[in-house]
Amino acid sequence: MADGLAAKVTRLKTLALDMDRDAEEQNRYLDGMDSDFSSVTSLLSGSVKRFSTMTRSGRDNRRLLLCVAVGLIVLFFFLSYLVSKART
Repeated sequence: MADGLAAKVTRLKTLALDMDRDAEEQNRYLDGMDSDFSSVTSLLSGSVKRFSTMTRSGRDNRRLLLCVAVGLIVLFFFLSYLVSKART
């Protein structure tokens, strides 16, 4: 019985160590994701600042922005039309 108990304790210890290693690996992965999200956040905030500056800077920029937006919408519908035709 003592040998069986020792084997079970050894197995539990191995499982606990494996769980600890797995938790440390997942924490490193999450830390890396946190760093990635921070860099994306700073990139997006810079883009929003530039966009806000462009929209506030005058009528010509607003006209350009409107043309780009309309162009993107037309492109989106054109691509969706092509995809629907390709499926049939």
